[in-house]
Amino acid sequence: MVQYDVTVFTGDLAWAGTSNSVYIKLVGTEGESERTHLWKLLHTPFHSGAKSEFTVSCPTSLGDLVLIELDKQSYFHDDAWYPAKVEVTSPEDKTYHFPIYHWITDIEMHYFREGTAKIDDGSPLPGGYSRQQELEQERKVYCWDIYEEGIPHCIKGKAASLPDDVRFSITKKKEMAYNYVTGLVELELLEYAECKKKFTCMDGISRLFFLHRTPISEYVSHHWDDDAFFGYQYLNGVNPLVIRRCTALPENFPVTDQMVFTHSQSSLTDEMKNGNIFLCDYKLLDGVPANTINGKKQYLMAPLVLLWKTNNDELTPIAIQLKQKPAEDNPIFVPTDSKDDWLLAKIFVRSADFNLYELSAHLLRTHLLAEVFAMSLLRNLPMVHPLYKLLIPHTRYTLQINALAREKLMSEDGVFTQFAACGGEGAIQILQRSLDSLTYSSLCIPEDIAERGLNDVPNFYYRDDGLKLWEIIHSFVSAVLGHYYETDDEVQHDAELQTWIHDIYEHGFLSKERTGIPQEFTTVDEMVKFVTMVIFTGSAQHSAVNTGQYDFGGWMPNYPTSMELPPPTKKGDASETRILNTLPDVSTTVHGMGTVWLLSRPSADSVFLGHYPNEHFSEEFPLQKIQEFQDALKKLSADIKDRNKKLSLPYTYLDPGVIENSVSI
Repeated sequence: MVQYDVTVFTGDLAWAGTSNSVYIKLVGTEGESERTHLWKLLHTPFHSGAKSEFTVSCPTSLGDLVLIELDKQSYFHDDAWYPAKVEVTSPEDKTYHFPIYHWITDIEMHYFREGTAKIDDGSPLPGGYSRQQELEQERKVYCWDIYEEGIPHCIKGKAASLPDDVRFSITKKKEMAYNYVTGLVELELLEYAECKKKFTCMDGISRLFFLHRTPISEYVSHHWDDDAFFGYQYLNGVNPLVIRRCTALPENFPVTDQMVFTHSQSSLTDEMKNGNIFLCDYKLLDGVPANTINGKKQYLMAPLVLLWKTNNDELTPIAIQLKQKPAEDNPIFVPTDSKDDWLLAKIFVRSADFNLYELSAHLLRTHLLAEVFAMSLLRNLPMVHPLYKLLIPHTRYTLQINALAREKLMSEDGVFTQFAACGGEGAIQILQRSLDSLTYSSLCIPEDIAERGLNDVPNFYYRDDGLKLWEIIHSFVSAVLGHYYETDDEVQHDAELQTWIHDIYEHGFLSKERTGIPQEFTTVDEMVKFVTMVIFTGSAQHSAVNTGQYDFGGWMPNYPTSMELPPPTKKGDASETRILNTLPDVSTTVHGMGTVWLLSRPSADSVFLGHYPNEHFSEEFPLQKIQEFQDALKKLSADIKDRNKKLSLPYTYLDPGVIENSVSI
């Protein structure tokens, strides 16, 4: 007889342990063991966080171990079990690793491959196991659904009915068991939730805001009406995706030199030639039907904004047109107009930016795409595939947070539907239009920055930090995947990999060729670039557009969810009273504050970029590359912190120390 030393690790999660009887079978190239009961005298070995050691005896050596079979049986009380991993040391003193990280809730047999990452080479495995069998089972569990036509597909099912493996931990579940009322309680605003009165002065808004502030939101409250800060937010606020260098004015934006350079020798032609003019165009919002909130019709504009880089390297707005079609009743506002005219025009822009940002930059380009990436991964790549091992940490909680968003924010009685200018119908239109205009290159920050002509814009910290993060992630992905794919031919003949990318093309981008999303991979470099984008989107990009929501939106006049009066049709009509009457009422304001507060607060069980507590890889090479990845992220974090010490308004959202691995909030 020979003996195999078996160590079973139960996950360190609430309710991860089981009192059920657990059985194991070892399967090797030369045979298999008997199904063996794993038990300990006088105590239950599989409690949460337990490391339990056993012995499995066999008549002869099993050869190289290729998989284990696990099952549990209940005689009195059935409970779920979350094994993290199993390690087996053979009589030849070789240790085999079996990553699991899977909830076992039934009495069926479960198969887990030895942890060495492998691309499918078509070789049969002993024990009647096949990769295709695993994938067929996963496709029954993770089913595609269509929430609305024209937007990326999603997982089928409500948040409460999702598979256990993708659900929140107990800690996260308690944090997320909220509706917007919870946020109002935390901000001490609940008593104002049903108040439909208008603000009569800015001090009234201040009284709500000052109950909870962050250092950045405090800065925003003091500088929100400054032209330089208005321009700064297009670079380092929560929506750095709409600004682009302007080389020729749009035909529907007839700005003249006399409007913007009244007392200067400059001209728009010269300034555009020098690269100093920038455009923000909200044409995606044109014609979107506006909401009705608290019985009042709301207003959502589709403005055009022209900005100028001054001699002291500040971006400042120089012209605003609030509707797309030029007309006598659609004036172009400029800084030399009355203070109230100019401020009201800027507020309309900020409200438009809120609606476009939340739906396009935030929901579509991070949440919905991350869900597609996760779904395709779970349906098309077996656990032993190297790409599965690389990407599965970057899917944590994404499916459930998105299911909750559909139920709590986007549904008929959801917060966004009730309290944003676009409402539910308009939100779907914006998502559809945004997907229609989405391109692969715009998801890859080096190409996106270059295409928008922003490579040399000063004080652009989103760009600076984002490009460095992209390079670090790309280097890591290239090293790890290059270890398993030595040639382009291996990429082309990996049917599982090709199905993964085609599923993304079909269900995420609705088979639209004009997006430029690959339908297949032909080279290692193509695959590495796409996987880099997937990780960047779910981690860094989401952090950039999510983390600062309360920082920039807590002070409502800087980011109003809606506008309650139509835009001015001529100059000279604006006043402080009109501005206050145009801003959202008290109820809409506090619901907006509560929502952005909840959506931007960190979780107690966050897992940050580059940290992989679940050990999916077991070989020395990828483990070494993970360590190098972590070291590079630590250095970047230190550099960002040093840079921020010199800034009056630090940019923290792309510090690796605050970036989560996945879209989880």
